[in-house]
Amino acid sequence: MKLAVGDKYESIIQKSDLVSRDLSWVKFNERVLDQSKKAQRTIFEKLKFLAITASNLDEFFMIRVGSLYNYLDYEKERVDYSGLREEPFKEKLMKDCQRFHQDQHDHFTQVILPELHQEGITVCNVTKLNEDEQEKVRQYFLKAIYPMLTPMVYDGYRTFPILMNKLLVFGVVTTSPGERKDMRKMSFVQIPANIPRFFELERENSLTLVPIEEVIRENIISLFRNVEIESVSMFRITRNGDFTLEESEDMDANFLEEVKRKLMERKTGRVVRIEIEEGYSKWMLNSLLERWNLRPDSVFMIKRASMIDFTGLWQIVGNKRFRERLPQIPEPVKPLSYPEEGRADIFEILKEKDILLHHPYNNIDSILDLIEKAADDPDVMAIKMTIYRLAKESRITKTLLRAAENGKHVSVLFEVKARFDEENNIREAKKLQKAGCFVIYGISNLKTHTKLLLIVKKDDSEITRYVHLGSGNYNEDTARLYTDIGLLTTNETLANDVSEFFNVITGHSVPSTYRNLITAPRDMRNQLIQYIEEEAENARNGIPSGIFIKVNSLEDSEIIYALYRASQSGVTIKLIVRGICCLRPGRPGLSENIEVLSLVGDFLEHSRIYHFHNKGNTRTYSGSADMMVRSFDKRLESLFKVESPLLEKQLMNIIAFNLKDNVNSYVMQEDGSYIAKHPIGAEPEFNVHREFFNVDAEEVHQVKLVE
Repeated sequence: MKLAVGDKYESIIQKSDLVSRDLSWVKFNERVLDQSKKAQRTIFEKLKFLAITASNLDEFFMIRVGSLYNYLDYEKERVDYSGLREEPFKEKLMKDCQRFHQDQHDHFTQVILPELHQEGITVCNVTKLNEDEQEKVRQYFLKAIYPMLTPMVYDGYRTFPILMNKLLVFGVVTTSPGERKDMRKMSFVQIPANIPRFFELERENSLTLVPIEEVIRENIISLFRNVEIESVSMFRITRNGDFTLEESEDMDANFLEEVKRKLMERKTGRVVRIEIEEGYSKWMLNSLLERWNLRPDSVFMIKRASMIDFTGLWQIVGNKRFRERLPQIPEPVKPLSYPEEGRADIFEILKEKDILLHHPYNNIDSILDLIEKAADDPDVMAIKMTIYRLAKESRITKTLLRAAENGKHVSVLFEVKARFDEENNIREAKKLQKAGCFVIYGISNLKTHTKLLLIVKKDDSEITRYVHLGSGNYNEDTARLYTDIGLLTTNETLANDVSEFFNVITGHSVPSTYRNLITAPRDMRNQLIQYIEEEAENARNGIPSGIFIKVNSLEDSEIIYALYRASQSGVTIKLIVRGICCLRPGRPGLSENIEVLSLVGDFLEHSRIYHFHNKGNTRTYSGSADMMVRSFDKRLESLFKVESPLLEKQLMNIIAFNLKDNVNSYVMQEDGSYIAKHPIGAEPEFNVHREFFNVDAEEVHQVKLVE
């Protein structure tokens, strides 16, 4: 029997020992969408998760599909982990994306809209409104929208207009009275991003939302007077946003200009996706496909009953009248290792012991307060830190400015290549530079992703170095939503390692070795593989062994094959991988001893923990690095060893809790699919995103990962 195209590709894909990174990512977004489908969630939570899937998909097309087109357009060869070459892989990927897109929109029309209606929230077009409401909409159009709209015609006399990435666009096909049909023209009307997505009409016990495109559609004739409108088609394009900065020896203004130039290119990058409403003009769409060199599988059709761009749903989630309806996050608790939080001098506490912070269960204010105290303390001589992403109104920038004003030496590495935060980082870095801080804008061919802070303080006759190392950004906004690990310490070994690493970042230094820090791009992959192989050797010798790792993504093939070899040697391996996982668990003869879980829920799992049993003399690391090629080869990264017995137990307990979760957890199957984990029988629910607010110190002391 002849296999269908999809089946033929599936057979090739399943023969591979590795799972495709991009196909795995689609599975991850399915898990996010599954959060929106959970019956116990409120309608506002469902809206939030649906909006997240939409922004995720936008970024995926801009970066990953954009990268694929870089290969296709320039005829460069690429064989995916799936075993497929560029064209067959694109065909398979678009098929999966089309299926996911259909799932999103079915969920919106069949579940979200009816549930909104039950809540007294109606989404409708202008014709469903009463006369008074229609007049309000007309006045809103005339006063607030009409002046913002600019019709752009394309014909033989005018160049094709630049249509912006991710904006809603009306494509209008017109003819002049008396002209032949083949003389028709295309015009484009873009809806500016700063116009609210819905026009809101308050009623006594309800809210009516009119999508902005319906307001414009109803009045679009006012932009095309004395011509015949043949068709009005609404669409949205996604452009390639993937770029790689050229390697450069000079790190001055030329580098910043290169970043700015690449940012401008994002606005005119090649089109990789068209989302278009049903009933579109076939002539117009064919013209766009030809112009942008796209095939029909890159066109995503939306029914009129649905809507283009679910990121607009944030307007409903953020509506003040529904604030009380959103689930309330419990107040942060004091860290187990720092019960004195807020009541004692943190500088003095850190001289006595290390502090482990687990966000968002523990407040990020401990770190912010430390930096603010350092800025004002006359005995603090220097503050050095790396910055990848900041909150829009960041306390960090203000504090560092104050520290510089107070005469302290301030060194900051601002990573201006942090994707989609480039402009904000350039702006904030320039503020600090003007204030006299020593600022560097990243290393030309590497992203600085490591999260480090060093404070140098004079205490009587000695110098003390206070260090923070973390898995997450110094961003007080995301710290309330992301789970992350932070270590505060005055440990001299780590302080020496961090001082050396700052010398690498800001100067020209290549230290021979670090004691408690594993860094990339030099050592990390090889060091982790060595630890994996040592566990395999222990297992072969009948010694208890175990590998427990929690990361965002697992994609590096050398690490994956090392884990396969360890599994074949009998090592118990448990992996908690939130997003992309290119390893196949449970394959006979390859990975029977490997289990992979993914946790997706109220908080975004962002912490990284690496734990190796090591004959009972455990090794436990945390830090900023995932197990990806980019982390090992293209980024300045670090993993730090946690030596304090209590703090190491805390990290082990985080892994144990994650393995126990039966609310947010999905079990990865050998074929790359996932099955949601549920309480079995009378087993109670165990939700880590709630349990970590109630961690029992005694339970932490007793934790074991290998029996």
